[in-house]
Amino acid sequence: MTKVFKTVDIVAIVPARGGSKRLPRKNVLPLAGKPLIQWTLDAAKESGVIELIVVTSDDEEVLTIAEQHQVMAIRRPDDLSSDTATSVDAVLHALDALAEQGIVAKRVMLLQPTSPLRRAEDIRDAVKRMDDCGVASVVSVCEMDHSPLWSNTLPENGSMDDFIRPEIVGKRSQDLPQYYRLNGAVYLVATNKFRQKESFFVSPCSSLLMEKRFSQDIDDKRDFLFTEFLLSSIVSDLG
Repeated sequence: MTKVFKTVDIVAIVPARGGSKRLPRKNVLPLAGKPLIQWTLDAAKESGVIELIVVTSDDEEVLTIAEQHQVMAIRRPDDLSSDTATSVDAVLHALDALAEQGIVAKRVMLLQPTSPLRRAEDIRDAVKRMDDCGVASVVSVCEMDHSPLWSNTLPENGSMDDFIRPEIVGKRSQDLPQYYRLNGAVYLVATNKFRQKESFFVSPCSSLLMEKRFSQDIDDKRDFLFTEFLLSSIVSDLG
């Protein structure tokens, strides 16, 4: 029998493995009253542009949370759940698992649960950016707090000689160009291009500029506590 495929425009993949050395169980830790991963699931649902939301994990509690919030849960094998496994590996596995169920997506969006302050409108803006610009991928960024032009490596003796390039010496911060960094919040890419390149950075690639206050990436306990503070600040500002 020929398998009948269902095509969706956008599938959002939320990778949330159970292990984390720097902040154990971080994807299920309660942040302002709900599990960390739920912030991402809620934003994806609220955006109104995601046809299918998929959580991929090796962890039973994470998979249970996904089912409780009525999104698809895919069990990830142990070899794709280690510290060395990449987001690309996880997304490729999820896409293959969907294909086995007869589901294919034109575009895939990576939404990492460690970016809980990402809003529904940021997700919508990423899709609009791709649609308006006709690009193959969109990646979110935010402004850097400090210019990388003030940075350098240090030799073993700790010398600061030649630390700053001569053309930068004496310049004020406001005279330097604005730099941006990846914030890890939103990656959107055409699925066929993603499979070909095994990358979220597929040319032509466009940036999605997000506010710094919504660009918090949780990696350790300090990040988690600071995000709780930011949440209270954001709620206060909006109120």
